[in-house]
Amino acid sequence: MSAAAESYYDRRGILSALGRDGLIQIILIANTVVMLAPIVIMFFAAFKTNAQIFQSPFSIPDFSNVGNIVKIWSETNFLRYLLNSVIVTGSAIAIILTLGTMAAYGIARYRFWGASFVLMFFLAGLTLPLKLAIIPLFILMRDLGILNTQLSLILIYVAMGLPTTVFIMTGFIRTLPNELEDAARMDGASEPRIMWSIMLPLVRPALVISGIQNVVPIWNDFFFPLIFIQKDNLKTLPQGLTTFMGEYTTDWGVLFAGLMLSSAPVIIVYIILSRQFINGMTAGAVK
Repeated sequence: MSAAAESYYDRRGILSALGRDGLIQIILIANTVVMLAPIVIMFFAAFKTNAQIFQSPFSIPDFSNVGNIVKIWSETNFLRYLLNSVIVTGSAIAIILTLGTMAAYGIARYRFWGASFVLMFFLAGLTLPLKLAIIPLFILMRDLGILNTQLSLILIYVAMGLPTTVFIMTGFIRTLPNELEDAARMDGASEPRIMWSIMLPLVRPALVISGIQNVVPIWNDFFFPLIFIQKDNLKTLPQGLTTFMGEYTTDWGVLFAGLMLSSAPVIIVYIILSRQFINGMTAGAVK
């Protein structure tokens, strides 16, 4: 092949690669716009009146107009709803990560009869939506005497989150070298000591993935609080925000301000833990 032909094919390959990269960049930019647009509109609407929201929903508002936010803090139980969401979500995530890590460590590291069955038992929870069992769950919570309490929500969320957590943690722990545990056993470390002091720091990226995977649906859940919580002082944020919607009129500015404030904690947590999240997503490929 002549030098001219080789140069032609090289230029053609470069242009083809640049075309693919450009197309990927366009798709990613479009996806970013689609994802960020509702958040930006919500943020702008939090500083507008009802008339401004409907007349110019995409215009930049006067950010000095904080009347909606002041109304949220002073005239509603927003702080109580926020505290309830923090208690329920924090308790559920702590239990999910603790029990899920312990179960995953046992399944991934110990050889015993029925280990595969135990793993399949957990994974079966991924195929069974708890909403299909809402009536038996309601009767169960009533008979246990925990209906209309935060404990009922915590137990349900733990049951929802354990299958995903066990699945993620088991796969990650299996990629870690056994020599670390063997060296610790030779030094006289107990099994709990090996798990909490040696293995747990190594699976931190997977813990972050499991936490984010569960914290978002728990924080945003509206269905189960609607069924199990009737007292106003026990309502979580998604349920409490419905109080801003009237039968005939809705103060959309106050509602969007509440949505902005309620989404802020999850966004902040994700930003703080984003590096660990990315590390956990790429750890399997790197190993």
